[in-house]
Amino acid sequence: MIYLDHQATTPLAPEAKVAMLPWLEGAEGTGFGNPHSSHRLGRQAAAAVEVAREQVAALLPEGGRVIFTSGATEALNMAIRGSRAGRERGVMAISAIEHSAVLRTAEAVAGKLAILPVGAEGLVDPQAELPQGVALVSVMQVNNEIGTIQPVDALGERARAAGALFVCDAVQGAGKIAPPAHADMIAITAHKMYGPKGIGALWIRDGVEIEPIVTGGGQEDGLRSGTLSPALCAGFGAAARLANERMEADAAHMDLLWARARELFGDWALNGSERHRWKGNLNLRREGLDVPRLMSDVRDVCFSAGSACASETKMPSRILGALGLSQAEARGSVRIGLGRYTTLEELEAAAAKINHAAHAQG
Repeated sequence: MIYLDHQATTPLAPEAKVAMLPWLEGAEGTGFGNPHSSHRLGRQAAAAVEVAREQVAALLPEGGRVIFTSGATEALNMAIRGSRAGRERGVMAISAIEHSAVLRTAEAVAGKLAILPVGAEGLVDPQAELPQGVALVSVMQVNNEIGTIQPVDALGERARAAGALFVCDAVQGAGKIAPPAHADMIAITAHKMYGPKGIGALWIRDGVEIEPIVTGGGQEDGLRSGTLSPALCAGFGAAARLANERMEADAAHMDLLWARARELFGDWALNGSERHRWKGNLNLRREGLDVPRLMSDVRDVCFSAGSACASETKMPSRILGALGLSQAEARGSVRIGLGRYTTLEELEAAAAKINHAAHAQG
């Protein structure tokens, strides 16, 4: 089996697994303590959580705090619903290609919602007009379907000038490129950076105030209630540390794979900007391609017809529609996601299988 769906999730890094094991196996003196208890086992677990918090924070700007969550969806809900704009049904602006965690949440709580369009390359105009009275702007750093890198620093500055909070979904960019410099809140998740599923984080700039959306014991700085898993935190921290250490090497590996992939899929059209893009993402299309049949014919290669969280809807991608693609073009598109552990040999073997099956359709 060849895995080429790294935008959906990444394999667990061996280093992250090693960091998690002591908190899963219950070895003597470690393992099962509640990190919110005051006895020795609790303090040991709490110490592991705080080490992980520091490791995750090292991926993010200075001058903020990290709140652990169950994932980026919860983090984004916390940022949007917990903000004053969310509580008071204020004016919000989001890009046309935001993840559903942002779109559906903003639709639910905004008094007025403005959609910032993207051009044919899948990029928001950094000078896009913000609505009058805007209180919150949310634009993702790297799009999960087409890999385009958005001008979030420029948009963050403009949001601040307008008196609005800037929320950034950095799920696909965290650990791969520099963090957004002018965001007020940043959502990330471990399983998109070779960490475990079930844990994410919200970074909150110092001075930004939000209200909790999950109430209870207030374990996470009064903003998020519930017992943390030291194992998940440790895995997240180790994955973040590794990403920090390997950022340049990982990017160089993506450059190598990208160049070869563009050769191997030379007769496919690329969706989204080629220049402003995380090169681990290839969103490609062929005229008349029957994608479900293609995926059935190439069952030993894991790739995607779009976002994993929207795969059950069977509807053409709204992200590709926002680029101006027709329904037929969107339905004839696939996403190939490359990662740290993808080899050239795997890429070449997968491309041969995919191209053979696609050409067989005529």
